[in-house]
Amino acid sequence: MRRITFTVGMLVAALAIAATPALARQAPDKPATSAKATATTGAPVNLNTASATQLEALPGIGPATAKRIIEYRQKNGAFKKTEELMNVKGIGEKSFLKLKPLVTVAPDKGERAGGQH
Repeated sequence: MRRITFTVGMLVAALAIAATPALARQAPDKPATSAKATATTGAPVNLNTASATQLEALPGIGPATAKRIIEYRQKNGAFKKTEELMNVKGIGEKSFLKLKPLVTVAPDKGERAGGQH
């Protein structure tokens, strides 16, 4: 019985030692500086004025989806409400719910509120 306990103890110790270098190589926790982190913590992204790069900073939005958002905007005009984002291929309700707090549809700089010029 003592041999089994000793063997198990040695095995656990060996595994702990083997795992230590892998843990030591991990980078210490740093503040997030990626574009994705910026998009989720900064001001909402305006769907009517955002560049492809700004759109790609949103979670779940890659280059192809960013391109489709811009194409949708060019074809249909400015987004009137954020829910219209679900009209873009590749953005369903689940994706939209993640994006909703991160996006806005403020009018284009050339437009005034109320649609009057």
